[in-house]
Amino acid sequence: MNLLKALAAISSLTLVSRILAFVRDVLIARVFGAGAATDAFFVAFKLPNLLRRLFAEGAFSQAFVPIFGEYKSRRGQEETKLLVDHVTTMLALILFVVTLVGIIAAPILVYISAPGFASDPQKFDLTVQLLRITSPYIFFISLVAVAAGILNTYNKFWVPAFAPILLNVCFIGGALWAAPYFDPPILALAWAVFVAGIVQLGFQLPFLKKIGMLPNIRFSLKDAGMWRVIKQMGPAVFGVSIAQISLILNTIFASFLVAGSVSWLYYADRLMEFPTGLLGVALGTILLPSLSRCHAEGNIEEYSKLLDWGLRLTLLLALPAALALGMIATPLLATFFQHGEFTAHDVMMSRNALVGYSIGLIGLILVKILAPGFYAKQDIKTPVKIGIVTLLATQAMNVWFVFGLDLAHAGLALSIGLAACLNSAILFYFLRKRGIYQPEPGWLKFMLKLLLAVAALAVSLWFGMGSEAHWLEAHGWARILHLSALVVGGAVVYFVVLLVLGFRPRDFYKRGAN
Repeated sequence: MNLLKALAAISSLTLVSRILAFVRDVLIARVFGAGAATDAFFVAFKLPNLLRRLFAEGAFSQAFVPIFGEYKSRRGQEETKLLVDHVTTMLALILFVVTLVGIIAAPILVYISAPGFASDPQKFDLTVQLLRITSPYIFFISLVAVAAGILNTYNKFWVPAFAPILLNVCFIGGALWAAPYFDPPILALAWAVFVAGIVQLGFQLPFLKKIGMLPNIRFSLKDAGMWRVIKQMGPAVFGVSIAQISLILNTIFASFLVAGSVSWLYYADRLMEFPTGLLGVALGTILLPSLSRCHAEGNIEEYSKLLDWGLRLTLLLALPAALALGMIATPLLATFFQHGEFTAHDVMMSRNALVGYSIGLIGLILVKILAPGFYAKQDIKTPVKIGIVTLLATQAMNVWFVFGLDLAHAGLALSIGLAACLNSAILFYFLRKRGIYQPEPGWLKFMLKLLLAVAALAVSLWFGMGSEAHWLEAHGWARILHLSALVVGGAVVYFVVLLVLGFRPRDFYKRGAN
Protein backbone atom coordinates (compact mmCIF):
# COMPACT_ATOMS: atom_id res chain seq x y z
CA MET A 1 0.00 0.00 0.00
CA ASN A 2 1.39 3.40 -1.02
CA LEU A 3 1.00 5.68 2.03
CA LEU A 4 1.27 8.85 -0.05
CA LYS A 5 -1.57 7.62 -2.26
CA ALA A 6 -3.64 6.72 0.82
CA LEU A 7 -2.93 10.15 2.29
CA ALA A 8 -4.06 11.80 -0.96
CA ALA A 9 -7.31 9.81 -0.91
CA ILE A 10 -8.10 10.66 2.73
CA SER A 11 -7.08 14.29 2.30
CA SER A 12 -9.23 14.65 -0.83
CA LEU A 13 -12.33 13.40 0.97
CA THR A 14 -11.41 15.48 4.00
CA LEU A 15 -11.12 18.49 1.69
CA VAL A 16 -14.65 17.87 0.40
CA SER A 17 -15.85 17.52 3.99
CA ARG A 18 -14.11 20.74 5.03
CA ILE A 19 -15.55 22.62 2.07
CA LEU A 20 -19.02 21.45 3.06
CA ALA A 21 -18.16 22.39 6.65
CA PHE A 22 -17.38 25.91 5.47
CA VAL A 23 -20.67 26.02 3.60
CA ARG A 24 -22.44 24.87 6.75
CA ASP A 25 -20.64 27.45 8.92
CA VAL A 26 -21.34 30.21 6.42
CA LEU A 27 -25.01 29.27 6.56
CA ILE A 28 -25.00 29.14 10.36
CA ALA A 29 -23.27 32.53 10.50
CA ARG A 30 -25.74 34.00 7.99
CA VAL A 31 -28.88 32.52 9.57
CA PHE A 32 -27.98 32.66 13.26
CA GLY A 33 -25.10 35.16 13.52
CA ALA A 34 -22.78 35.12 16.55
CA GLY A 35 -24.77 35.60 19.72
CA ALA A 36 -26.48 33.88 22.63
CA ALA A 37 -28.25 31.20 20.54
CA THR A 38 -25.10 30.12 18.67
CA ASP A 39 -23.08 30.23 21.89
CA ALA A 40 -25.64 27.84 23.40
CA PHE A 41 -25.52 25.46 20.44
CA PHE A 42 -21.73 25.39 20.18
CA VAL A 43 -21.45 24.51 23.87
CA ALA A 44 -24.16 21.84 23.49
CA PHE A 45 -22.38 20.37 20.46
CA LYS A 46 -18.90 20.64 21.95
CA LEU A 47 -19.73 18.40 24.92
CA PRO A 48 -20.77 15.27 22.94
CA ASN A 49 -18.01 16.07 20.45
CA LEU A 50 -15.49 15.98 23.30
CA LEU A 51 -16.87 12.67 24.56
CA ARG A 52 -16.72 11.30 21.02
CA ARG A 53 -13.02 12.03 20.89
CA LEU A 54 -12.43 10.80 24.43
CA PHE A 55 -14.22 7.46 24.02
CA ALA A 56 -13.87 6.90 20.32
CA GLU A 57 -11.44 8.75 18.07
CA GLY A 58 -9.18 9.38 21.07
CA ALA A 59 -8.96 6.63 23.65
CA PHE A 60 -10.70 3.83 21.80
CA SER A 61 -8.91 4.17 18.47
CA GLN A 62 -5.46 4.42 20.01
CA ALA A 63 -6.10 1.49 22.36
CA PHE A 64 -8.00 -0.74 19.92
CA VAL A 65 -6.20 -0.37 16.57
CA PRO A 66 -2.75 -1.64 17.74
CA ILE A 67 -4.31 -4.66 19.48
CA PHE A 68 -6.70 -5.31 16.60
CA GLY A 69 -3.76 -5.06 14.17
CA GLU A 70 -1.85 -7.57 16.30
CA TYR A 71 -4.79 -10.02 16.17
CA LYS A 72 -5.11 -9.53 12.41
CA SER A 73 -1.38 -10.20 11.88
CA ARG A 74 -0.85 -13.08 14.30
CA ARG A 75 -4.23 -14.76 14.79
CA GLY A 76 -6.96 -16.06 12.56
CA GLN A 77 -10.16 -14.45 11.28
CA GLU A 78 -12.29 -16.18 13.92
CA GLU A 79 -10.36 -14.84 16.93
CA THR A 80 -10.15 -11.38 15.38
CA LYS A 81 -13.90 -11.32 14.76
CA LEU A 82 -14.58 -12.48 18.32
CA LEU A 83 -12.48 -9.58 19.62
CA VAL A 84 -14.53 -7.16 17.51
CA ASP A 85 -17.82 -8.58 18.83
CA HIS A 86 -16.84 -8.47 22.49
CA VAL A 87 -15.23 -5.02 22.36
CA THR A 88 -18.09 -3.46 20.38
CA THR A 89 -20.75 -4.91 22.69
CA MET A 90 -18.95 -3.69 25.81
CA LEU A 91 -18.36 -0.24 24.34
CA ALA A 92 -22.01 0.04 23.26
CA LEU A 93 -23.16 -0.69 26.82
CA ILE A 94 -20.81 1.94 28.24
CA LEU A 95 -21.89 4.48 25.64
CA PHE A 96 -25.57 3.86 26.35
CA VAL A 97 -25.02 4.70 30.01
CA VAL A 98 -22.96 7.78 29.12
CA THR A 99 -25.74 8.98 26.79
CA LEU A 100 -28.37 8.59 29.50
CA VAL A 101 -26.20 10.53 31.93
CA GLY A 102 -25.79 13.29 29.33
CA ILE A 103 -29.56 13.61 28.94
CA ILE A 104 -30.46 13.44 32.63
CA ALA A 105 -27.59 15.52 33.96
CA ALA A 106 -27.64 18.13 31.16
CA PRO A 107 -28.16 21.11 33.55
CA ILE A 108 -25.17 20.05 35.66
CA LEU A 109 -22.98 19.48 32.59
CA VAL A 110 -23.85 22.89 31.17
CA TYR A 111 -23.14 24.56 34.49
CA ILE A 112 -19.75 22.84 34.67
CA SER A 113 -18.75 23.49 31.06
CA ALA A 114 -20.14 27.04 30.74
CA PRO A 115 -20.77 28.42 34.24
CA GLY A 116 -20.95 31.95 32.89
CA PHE A 117 -24.25 31.05 31.21
CA ALA A 118 -25.91 30.70 34.65
CA SER A 119 -26.25 34.50 34.87
CA ASP A 120 -28.61 34.38 31.85
CA PRO A 121 -31.40 31.85 32.65
CA GLN A 122 -32.80 31.92 29.10
CA LYS A 123 -29.42 31.15 27.56
CA PHE A 124 -28.72 28.47 30.16
CA ASP A 125 -32.07 26.72 29.61
CA LEU A 126 -31.62 26.79 25.83
CA THR A 127 -28.18 25.17 26.17
CA VAL A 128 -29.66 22.43 28.37
CA GLN A 129 -32.42 21.76 25.84
CA LEU A 130 -29.91 21.57 22.98
CA LEU A 131 -27.58 19.27 24.92
CA ARG A 132 -30.37 16.78 25.59
CA ILE A 133 -30.99 16.52 21.86
CA THR A 134 -27.31 16.21 20.89
CA SER A 135 -26.29 13.77 23.66
CA PRO A 136 -27.24 10.58 21.70
CA TYR A 137 -24.69 11.65 19.09
CA ILE A 138 -21.97 10.26 21.36
CA PHE A 139 -23.50 6.77 21.13
CA PHE A 140 -23.80 6.64 17.35
CA ILE A 141 -20.62 8.47 16.42
CA SER A 142 -18.48 6.41 18.81
CA LEU A 143 -19.68 3.25 17.09
CA VAL A 144 -18.79 5.00 13.83
CA ALA A 145 -15.25 5.36 15.19
CA VAL A 146 -15.17 1.63 16.04
CA ALA A 147 -16.07 0.86 12.44
CA ALA A 148 -13.43 3.34 11.25
CA GLY A 149 -10.69 1.66 13.28
CA ILE A 150 -11.56 -1.71 11.76
CA LEU A 151 -11.84 -0.41 8.20
CA ASN A 152 -8.58 1.58 8.46
CA THR A 153 -6.73 -1.54 9.60
CA TYR A 154 -8.02 -3.24 6.45
CA ASN A 155 -6.80 -0.23 4.41
CA LYS A 156 -10.36 0.88 3.59
CA PHE A 157 -9.39 4.44 4.45
CA TRP A 158 -11.84 6.17 2.12
CA VAL A 159 -14.97 4.87 3.88
CA PRO A 160 -14.32 6.50 7.30
CA ALA A 161 -12.99 9.60 5.51
CA PHE A 162 -16.31 9.96 3.65
CA ALA A 163 -18.50 9.70 6.77
CA PRO A 164 -17.96 13.31 8.02
CA ILE A 165 -19.35 14.55 4.71
CA LEU A 166 -22.72 13.16 5.81
CA LEU A 167 -22.58 15.20 9.03
CA ASN A 168 -22.09 18.40 7.08
CA VAL A 169 -24.91 17.53 4.68
CA CYS A 170 -27.23 17.10 7.68
CA PHE A 171 -26.09 20.44 9.11
CA ILE A 172 -26.69 22.22 5.82
CA GLY A 173 -30.16 20.70 5.55
CA GLY A 174 -30.95 21.75 9.12
CA ALA A 175 -29.84 25.36 8.57
CA LEU A 176 -31.42 25.78 5.12
CA TRP A 177 -34.72 23.95 5.36
CA ALA A 178 -35.49 22.81 8.89
CA ALA A 179 -34.74 25.98 10.90
CA PRO A 180 -38.00 27.81 10.05
CA TYR A 181 -40.03 24.90 11.47
CA PHE A 182 -38.46 25.08 14.95
CA ASP A 183 -38.93 27.54 17.78
CA PRO A 184 -36.28 28.67 18.48
CA PRO A 185 -34.74 27.93 15.03
CA ILE A 186 -31.40 26.88 16.56
CA LEU A 187 -33.06 23.60 17.61
CA ALA A 188 -32.85 22.49 13.97
CA LEU A 189 -29.06 22.25 14.28
CA ALA A 190 -29.30 20.04 17.35
CA TRP A 191 -31.64 17.62 15.55
CA ALA A 192 -29.28 17.67 12.55
CA VAL A 193 -26.52 16.38 14.86
CA PHE A 194 -28.81 13.60 16.13
CA VAL A 195 -29.73 12.45 12.61
CA ALA A 196 -26.12 12.67 11.39
CA GLY A 197 -24.95 10.15 13.98
CA ILE A 198 -27.44 7.55 12.72
CA VAL A 199 -26.68 8.22 9.06
CA GLN A 200 -22.90 7.98 9.50
CA LEU A 201 -23.16 4.66 11.33
CA GLY A 202 -25.57 3.21 8.77
CA PHE A 203 -23.23 4.16 5.93
CA GLN A 204 -20.30 2.10 7.24
CA LEU A 205 -22.15 -1.09 8.19
CA PRO A 206 -22.25 -2.61 4.65
CA PHE A 207 -18.48 -2.22 4.31
CA LEU A 208 -17.90 -3.98 7.63
CA LYS A 209 -20.12 -6.82 6.44
CA LYS A 210 -18.14 -7.08 3.20
CA ILE A 211 -14.85 -7.74 5.04
CA GLY A 212 -16.55 -10.09 7.51
CA MET A 213 -16.22 -7.75 10.49
CA LEU A 214 -19.80 -6.61 11.07
CA PRO A 215 -20.11 -6.85 14.88
CA ASN A 216 -22.59 -9.18 16.53
CA ILE A 217 -23.93 -8.66 20.04
CA ARG A 218 -21.78 -11.03 22.09
CA PHE A 219 -20.97 -10.28 25.70
CA SER A 220 -18.11 -11.95 27.55
CA LEU A 221 -16.04 -10.94 30.54
CA LYS A 222 -13.42 -13.62 29.77
CA ASP A 223 -11.99 -12.17 26.54
CA ALA A 224 -8.35 -11.27 27.35
CA GLY A 225 -8.06 -9.06 24.25
CA MET A 226 -11.09 -7.02 25.26
CA TRP A 227 -9.63 -6.40 28.70
CA ARG A 228 -6.35 -5.35 27.13
CA VAL A 229 -8.24 -2.75 25.09
CA ILE A 230 -10.17 -1.53 28.16
CA LYS A 231 -6.96 -1.39 30.20
CA GLN A 232 -5.33 0.75 27.53
CA MET A 233 -8.40 2.96 27.20
CA GLY A 234 -8.32 4.10 30.81
CA PRO A 235 -5.21 6.31 30.64
CA ALA A 236 -5.73 6.99 26.92
CA VAL A 237 -9.02 8.77 27.70
CA PHE A 238 -6.89 11.50 29.19
CA GLY A 239 -3.66 11.17 27.25
CA VAL A 240 -5.02 11.29 23.71
CA SER A 241 -7.58 14.01 24.31
CA ILE A 242 -5.58 16.72 26.05
CA ALA A 243 -6.34 19.24 23.32
CA GLN A 244 -10.08 18.54 23.61
CA ILE A 245 -10.08 18.87 27.39
CA SER A 246 -8.22 22.15 26.98
CA LEU A 247 -10.88 23.35 24.53
CA ILE A 248 -13.62 22.59 27.07
CA LEU A 249 -11.73 24.43 29.80
CA ASN A 250 -11.27 27.28 27.36
CA THR A 251 -15.05 27.35 26.90
CA ILE A 252 -15.38 27.83 30.66
CA PHE A 253 -13.05 30.83 30.46
CA ALA A 254 -14.84 32.16 27.36
CA SER A 255 -18.27 31.88 29.02
CA PHE A 256 -17.20 34.66 31.40
CA LEU A 257 -16.11 36.95 28.57
CA VAL A 258 -18.31 39.19 26.41
CA ALA A 259 -21.16 37.61 24.45
CA GLY A 260 -19.91 36.15 21.19
CA SER A 261 -16.55 34.97 22.58
CA VAL A 262 -17.50 31.29 22.33
CA SER A 263 -18.66 31.80 18.74
CA TRP A 264 -15.55 33.74 17.72
CA LEU A 265 -13.39 30.92 19.02
CA TYR A 266 -15.58 28.40 17.21
CA TYR A 267 -15.26 30.07 13.80
CA ALA A 268 -11.50 30.46 14.23
CA ASP A 269 -11.31 26.83 15.31
CA ARG A 270 -13.19 25.75 12.18
CA LEU A 271 -10.53 27.33 9.97
CA MET A 272 -7.73 25.94 12.13
CA GLU A 273 -9.19 22.43 11.86
CA PHE A 274 -8.95 22.61 8.06
CA PRO A 275 -5.19 21.90 7.94
CA THR A 276 -5.24 19.73 11.08
CA GLY A 277 -7.84 17.50 9.44
CA LEU A 278 -6.19 17.39 6.02
CA LEU A 279 -2.73 16.79 7.45
CA GLY A 280 -2.66 15.76 11.10
CA VAL A 281 -5.71 13.52 11.31
CA ALA A 282 -5.13 12.01 7.86
CA LEU A 283 -1.45 11.25 8.52
CA GLY A 284 -2.17 9.86 11.98
CA THR A 285 -4.90 7.66 10.52
CA ILE A 286 -2.67 5.99 7.96
CA LEU A 287 0.42 5.83 10.18
CA LEU A 288 -1.08 4.01 13.15
CA PRO A 289 -1.98 0.71 11.37
CA SER A 290 1.40 0.61 9.61
CA LEU A 291 3.31 1.39 12.82
CA SER A 292 1.30 -1.28 14.66
CA ARG A 293 2.17 -3.81 11.97
CA CYS A 294 5.88 -2.95 12.22
CA HIS A 295 5.76 -3.30 16.01
CA ALA A 296 3.98 -6.67 15.78
CA GLU A 297 6.66 -7.90 13.36
CA GLY A 298 9.56 -6.43 15.36
CA ASN A 299 10.70 -4.23 12.44
CA ILE A 300 12.33 -1.41 14.43
CA GLU A 301 14.13 0.17 11.45
CA GLU A 302 10.98 0.51 9.35
CA TYR A 303 9.11 1.85 12.40
CA SER A 304 11.59 4.73 12.64
CA LYS A 305 11.51 5.36 8.89
CA LEU A 306 7.71 5.66 8.97
CA LEU A 307 7.93 8.31 11.69
CA ASP A 308 10.63 10.17 9.76
CA TRP A 309 8.47 10.15 6.62
CA GLY A 310 5.50 11.47 8.61
CA LEU A 311 7.53 14.26 10.21
CA ARG A 312 9.01 15.49 6.91
CA LEU A 313 5.68 15.45 5.14
CA THR A 314 4.06 17.25 8.07
CA LEU A 315 6.60 20.06 8.08
CA LEU A 316 6.47 20.35 4.29
CA LEU A 317 2.71 21.00 4.37
CA ALA A 318 2.01 22.35 7.88
CA LEU A 319 4.54 25.20 7.97
CA PRO A 320 3.06 27.02 4.94
CA ALA A 321 -0.47 26.33 6.25
CA ALA A 322 0.36 27.91 9.63
CA LEU A 323 1.93 30.94 7.96
CA ALA A 324 -1.02 31.39 5.61
CA LEU A 325 -3.64 31.10 8.36
CA GLY A 326 -1.95 33.81 10.37
CA MET A 327 -1.25 36.17 7.48
CA ILE A 328 -4.57 35.99 5.64
CA ALA A 329 -6.84 35.43 8.65
CA THR A 330 -8.96 38.48 7.85
CA PRO A 331 -9.44 37.65 4.15
CA LEU A 332 -10.45 34.08 5.05
CA LEU A 333 -12.91 35.05 7.76
CA ALA A 334 -14.41 37.97 5.83
CA THR A 335 -14.92 35.88 2.68
CA PHE A 336 -16.41 32.86 4.39
CA PHE A 337 -18.39 34.36 7.24
CA GLN A 338 -19.06 38.11 6.88
CA HIS A 339 -22.65 37.80 5.72
CA GLY A 340 -26.03 38.51 7.26
CA GLU A 341 -25.76 38.69 11.05
CA PHE A 342 -21.98 38.09 11.07
CA THR A 343 -20.48 41.60 11.16
CA ALA A 344 -17.08 43.16 10.50
CA HIS A 345 -16.60 43.29 14.27
CA ASP A 346 -17.15 39.51 14.44
CA VAL A 347 -14.56 39.07 11.68
CA MET A 348 -11.91 41.02 13.58
CA MET A 349 -12.63 39.26 16.86
CA SER A 350 -12.43 35.88 15.15
CA ARG A 351 -9.25 37.03 13.38
CA ASN A 352 -7.55 37.59 16.75
CA ALA A 353 -8.37 34.01 17.76
CA LEU A 354 -7.25 32.54 14.43
CA VAL A 355 -3.86 34.26 14.62
CA GLY A 356 -3.46 32.77 18.10
CA TYR A 357 -4.26 29.30 16.79
CA SER A 358 -1.94 29.66 13.79
CA ILE A 359 1.09 30.29 16.00
CA GLY A 360 0.76 26.79 17.42
CA LEU A 361 -0.69 25.00 14.40
CA ILE A 362 2.51 23.08 13.70
CA GLY A 363 2.38 21.69 17.24
CA LEU A 364 -1.26 20.68 16.91
CA ILE A 365 -0.46 18.69 13.77
CA LEU A 366 2.81 17.18 15.01
CA VAL A 367 1.05 15.71 18.05
CA LYS A 368 -1.10 13.66 15.64
CA ILE A 369 2.10 12.21 14.11
CA LEU A 370 4.23 11.74 17.22
CA ALA A 371 1.61 10.27 19.57
CA PRO A 372 1.04 7.17 17.36
CA GLY A 373 4.75 6.47 17.80
CA PHE A 374 3.90 5.52 21.39
CA TYR A 375 0.40 4.13 20.95
CA ALA A 376 1.42 1.69 18.22
CA LYS A 377 3.83 0.19 20.78
CA GLN A 378 0.90 0.05 23.25
CA ASP A 379 2.66 2.61 25.47
CA ILE A 380 -0.06 4.79 26.96
CA LYS A 381 1.69 5.99 30.11
CA THR A 382 4.26 8.23 28.45
CA PRO A 383 1.77 10.38 26.48
CA VAL A 384 -0.46 10.58 29.58
CA LYS A 385 2.35 12.00 31.70
CA ILE A 386 3.22 14.46 28.94
CA GLY A 387 -0.47 15.32 28.60
CA ILE A 388 -0.75 16.23 32.28
CA VAL A 389 2.17 18.64 31.94
CA THR A 390 0.59 20.10 28.78
CA LEU A 391 -2.82 20.55 30.38
CA LEU A 392 -1.35 22.34 33.40
CA ALA A 393 0.70 24.58 31.12
CA THR A 394 -2.39 25.40 29.05
CA GLN A 395 -4.39 26.54 32.05
CA ALA A 396 -1.49 28.55 33.43
CA MET A 397 -1.23 30.34 30.08
CA ASN A 398 -5.00 30.87 30.02
CA VAL A 399 -4.87 32.73 33.32
CA TRP A 400 -1.84 34.76 32.25
CA PHE A 401 -3.03 35.64 28.74
CA VAL A 402 -6.66 36.42 29.66
CA PHE A 403 -6.27 38.15 33.01
CA GLY A 404 -2.62 39.20 33.01
CA LEU A 405 -2.09 40.35 29.41
CA ASP A 406 -5.79 41.08 28.73
CA LEU A 407 -5.80 39.15 25.44
CA ALA A 408 -9.40 37.99 26.05
CA HIS A 409 -10.55 35.10 23.82
CA ALA A 410 -7.44 35.40 21.60
CA GLY A 411 -5.35 34.42 24.62
CA LEU A 412 -7.35 31.21 24.95
CA ALA A 413 -6.58 30.28 21.33
CA LEU A 414 -2.89 31.12 21.78
CA SER A 415 -2.61 28.93 24.87
CA ILE A 416 -4.00 25.91 22.97
CA GLY A 417 -1.43 26.31 20.19
CA LEU A 418 1.58 26.94 22.41
CA ALA A 419 0.67 24.02 24.67
CA ALA A 420 0.44 21.75 21.61
CA CYS A 421 3.96 22.84 20.63
CA LEU A 422 5.15 21.94 24.13
CA ASN A 423 3.35 18.59 23.89
CA SER A 424 4.92 17.72 20.54
CA ALA A 425 8.39 18.82 21.68
CA ILE A 426 8.29 16.52 24.73
CA LEU A 427 6.89 13.61 22.68
CA PHE A 428 9.72 14.07 20.19
CA TYR A 429 12.30 14.19 22.99
CA PHE A 430 11.21 10.85 24.43
CA LEU A 431 10.94 9.18 21.02
CA ARG A 432 14.58 10.14 20.43
CA LYS A 433 15.76 9.35 23.97
CA ARG A 434 14.33 5.83 23.88
CA GLY A 435 15.68 5.11 20.42
CA ILE A 436 12.21 4.67 18.95
CA TYR A 437 12.95 7.30 16.31
CA GLN A 438 16.28 7.86 14.57
CA PRO A 439 16.27 10.75 12.06
CA GLU A 440 17.24 9.82 8.51
CA PRO A 441 20.13 11.73 6.88
CA GLY A 442 19.57 15.11 5.21
CA TRP A 443 17.41 16.94 7.75
CA LEU A 444 19.48 20.17 7.81
CA LYS A 445 19.42 20.50 4.02
CA PHE A 446 15.71 19.67 4.01
CA MET A 447 14.88 22.40 6.56
CA LEU A 448 16.96 25.10 4.89
CA LYS A 449 15.22 24.54 1.55
CA LEU A 450 11.84 24.39 3.24
CA LEU A 451 12.38 27.70 5.06
CA LEU A 452 13.36 29.39 1.79
CA ALA A 453 10.10 28.25 0.19
CA VAL A 454 8.10 29.42 3.24
CA ALA A 455 9.81 32.83 3.05
CA ALA A 456 8.84 33.12 -0.63
CA LEU A 457 5.25 32.28 0.31
CA ALA A 458 5.23 34.96 3.01
CA VAL A 459 6.39 37.61 0.53
CA SER A 460 3.74 36.64 -2.04
CA LEU A 461 0.93 36.73 0.54
CA TRP A 462 2.08 40.04 1.99
CA PHE A 463 2.04 41.85 -1.34
CA GLY A 464 -1.04 40.06 -2.66
CA MET A 465 -3.33 40.56 0.34
CA GLY A 466 -3.64 44.34 0.56
CA SER A 467 -5.20 46.07 3.56
CA GLU A 468 -7.60 44.44 6.02
CA ALA A 469 -10.03 47.33 5.53
CA HIS A 470 -10.38 46.34 1.88
CA TRP A 471 -11.57 42.86 2.88
CA LEU A 472 -14.07 44.19 5.39
CA GLU A 473 -15.58 46.58 2.83
CA ALA A 474 -15.55 44.32 -0.24
CA HIS A 475 -18.52 42.10 -1.09
CA GLY A 476 -19.46 38.85 -2.79
CA TRP A 477 -17.48 37.81 -5.81
CA ALA A 478 -14.84 40.49 -5.33
CA ARG A 479 -13.75 38.82 -2.11
CA ILE A 480 -14.05 35.30 -3.51
CA LEU A 481 -11.97 36.03 -6.62
CA HIS A 482 -9.31 37.93 -4.68
CA LEU A 483 -9.03 35.18 -2.05
CA SER A 484 -8.88 32.48 -4.73
CA ALA A 485 -6.08 34.32 -6.52
CA LEU A 486 -4.26 34.84 -3.23
CA VAL A 487 -4.45 31.17 -2.20
CA VAL A 488 -3.68 29.73 -5.65
CA GLY A 489 -0.89 32.25 -6.24
CA GLY A 490 0.68 31.53 -2.86
CA ALA A 491 0.49 27.76 -3.44
CA VAL A 492 2.07 28.10 -6.89
CA VAL A 493 4.92 30.23 -5.51
CA TYR A 494 5.56 27.79 -2.65
CA PHE A 495 5.60 24.61 -4.72
CA VAL A 496 7.52 26.15 -7.63
CA VAL A 497 10.25 27.23 -5.21
CA LEU A 498 10.30 23.69 -3.78
CA LEU A 499 10.66 22.24 -7.28
CA VAL A 500 13.49 24.65 -8.11
CA LEU A 501 15.23 23.63 -4.87
CA GLY A 502 15.05 19.96 -5.86
CA PHE A 503 11.93 18.62 -4.11
CA ARG A 504 10.04 15.93 -6.06
CA PRO A 505 6.80 14.06 -5.19
CA ARG A 506 8.58 10.71 -5.61
CA ASP A 507 10.83 11.65 -2.68
CA PHE A 508 7.83 11.13 -0.41
CA TYR A 509 6.56 7.80 -1.74
CA LYS A 510 6.31 5.35 1.13
CA ARG A 511 5.03 1.80 1.41
CA GLY A 512 2.95 0.81 4.44
CA ALA A 513 1.32 -2.27 5.92
CA ASN A 514 -1.02 -4.33 3.75
